Amino acid sequence: MFKNHPKGLIPAALANMGERFGYYIMNAVLLLFLVSKFGLPDATAGAIYSVFYCGIYVLSLVGGLIADKTQNYNKTIQWGLIIMALGYVALSFPVFSQVDGDGKWWGILVFTCFALLLIAFGNGLFKGNLQAIVGKMYDELEAEAEKKGPEALAKARDSRDSGFQIFYVFINIGGLIAPFVAPLLRQWWLKAHDLIYNADMPALCHQYLANGEITNKFTETMKAAIGDGYVFENMTQFCHEYIEVFNTGIHYSFIASVAAMLISLIIFLCTKKMFPQPAKKATNTVVEYTAAEKAAMAKEIKQRMYALFAVLGVAIFFWLSFHQNGQSLSVFARDFVHTESIAPEIWQALNPFFVIVLTPIIMWIFSALTRKGKSISTPRKIAIGMAIAGCAYLFLMIFSAVNNYPSGTAFREMDAEQMAAAGLAKAGPWVLVVTYFFLTVAELFISPLGLSFVSKVAPRHMVGLCQGLWLGATALGNLMIWIGPVMYNAWPIQYCWAVFLGICLVSMGVMLGMVKWLERVAC
Repeated sequence: MFKNHPKGLIPAALANMGERFGYYIMNAVLLLFLVSKFGLPDATAGAIYSVFYCGIYVLSLVGGLIADKTQNYNKTIQWGLIIMALGYVALSFPVFSQVDGDGKWWGILVFTCFALLLIAFGNGLFKGNLQAIVGKMYDELEAEAEKKGPEALAKARDSRDSGFQIFYVFINIGGLIAPFVAPLLRQWWLKAHDLIYNADMPALCHQYLANGEITNKFTETMKAAIGDGYVFENMTQFCHEYIEVFNTGIHYSFIASVAAMLISLIIFLCTKKMFPQPAKKATNTVVEYTAAEKAAMAKEIKQRMYALFAVLGVAIFFWLSFHQNGQSLSVFARDFVHTESIAPEIWQALNPFFVIVLTPIIMWIFSALTRKGKSISTPRKIAIGMAIAGCAYLFLMIFSAVNNYPSGTAFREMDAEQMAAAGLAKAGPWVLVVTYFFLTVAELFISPLGLSFVSKVAPRHMVGLCQGLWLGATALGNLMIWIGPVMYNAWPIQYCWAVFLGICLVSMGVMLGMVKWLERVAC
């Protein structure tokens, strides 16, 4: 699997794995954490999540520009890890949010957003530039292979796609374990205070503290959330304590994120000599070009950038659809899926699990097709990925329509008696398994291959910027993901899934229309 790949690939992948582990601890719970801690509506929490997610990728442009300007990718990456660690330290403070109308909790929310800003900026310095270094490794590999002849060069070029897929697997090893950390610590902390985990309880507590309303659902849920040893004094005391304890365990989980950043930093510092050093090499050679050569190079660069922006346009809509896993799909798991024994955040581990399991299979399929002379170009793989993403939402749309599910808001307001009268029932976990399977296969056709495509078309002096542009496209997609919870809570949810199905199908059509041109320019 690792044969014919640069020796620096695995150290880079391990450094990225540690960082991703810390990041996914936070990411798995962020939306639901904002709702449970501050009592924010899903749409408001979704907007904060979207801005944060967008900021990560927008700031990757800044990180790419800094690294390209200084030609010191290693130092930029190191500072990124340090700044991210500081952000996670800030998040780890278990400060209780006062929700009794005195306005103090807004200060804590601002502090939380500042911590997220530090994480986003550090990620911007780290993420794109590490990907750029991996791309440079394959540039050097291809340069060496070119000296050996056309056959060796073709083999080296084929290894780039598989190299980025291997790199992507390591990302998801961290992502597989991370979603379990915060929910397990939260449930342990609740148990230590004679309380029992219930996903609905924080929202009901906030509702009571805001207006004193006690519904049948509140009474039923509260009885299920109180352990045998809990001493009940009054409803207000219980609501404050449940919210505080519920979220303190999550705060403690961010300490694991700090540790993960430090481990990644150590791995990177110990292995950085294996990575390309563009600054040192740039001073060794000065090449003079004629006016005609400069014009030809400028034309080629322009064509490559046009191709890059065309693929970025499609990527925006993929990430808008895919990253509903932290938005509408998270609240769908909370509201419509039986999660009594498994916290809704943990279902996000399905995605990295499928990445790890399916990547070797997909790599084998691609290699087999190449051996038979039927290789699929990277642009065509991306178009296929959009079609597969559409299958996930087609499945959810049909399932929701068959079960006659209302909007998320309407469903949450129903107690057990009202649900039975309407003939409604929560779905089994298998629904999430099927959905994440399709989304993961789509991701494997788009995300690592998109990174590979960027590394192919990027001009040598703009590698960091171009990787930042890929992440910038991700940012634009993430900036719009708040649309998911809005539709989810306003319409019968099959209409929400239908919108994302349409987005995937249109994106697939656009990509297929550009395939031949992209193959000429970049492949």
